[in-house]
Amino acid sequence: MIRIREIDHIVLRVVELERMVRFYTEVLGCTVERRQDAIGLVQLRAGSAMVDLVPVDGKLGRLGGAAPGKEGRNVDHFCFRVEPFDEAAIRAHLDRFDVPSGPAESRYGAEGEGPSIYIADPEGNTVELKGAPY
Repeated sequence: MIRIREIDHIVLRVVELERMVRFYTEVLGCTVERRQDAIGLVQLRAGSAMVDLVPVDGKLGRLGGAAPGKEGRNVDHFCFRVEPFDEAAIRAHLDRFDVPSGPAESRYGAEGEGPSIYIADPEGNTVELKGAPY
């Protein structure tokens, strides 16, 4: 039997690597864990999970086809569990970086129903910030 515990990592194919690195480190608080520029891979630590950024013009990126864009994305959205989920503090932080956010709504996730907010990264990937279940 396979028992899924949490997200291990996600891979995003990106056009503007450094802009994406800044977004995930400065806005969302990830840290750069490994950088392999020779093959085109930056691995960011996001809590216990990883976000891998692969530039489409790098060695790995060229293997994956077309760049993300309006006509299609490689990811619909992904969700980061946020604790504590202080809506006012989250919105104030996002505002400092001019990152628009959707309304806080109750959504079902891995731990049950709880509050969440959708935002978009600089290349249009939807990121869900989710709080503890009610």
